Amino acid sequence: MPNLFEDERCYVLGDPELELLGDRDKLAQWRHKGVGPAYYKIGRKVIYRGTDLNT
Repeated sequence: MPNLFEDERCYVLGDPELELLGDRDKLAQWRHKGVGPAYYKIGRKVIYRGTDLNT
């Protein structure tokens, strides 16, 4: 199965590619519940790695 996201790229909230997973509110709900793809925070910025999104 081909990867939907580039493995070497980091995605931030607002990137149109993240809309494939759900809207901004859905991603926030997942983060709050501890489900969904792995994410990283740098300050207030939420970052998703492409390799984590493809798994």
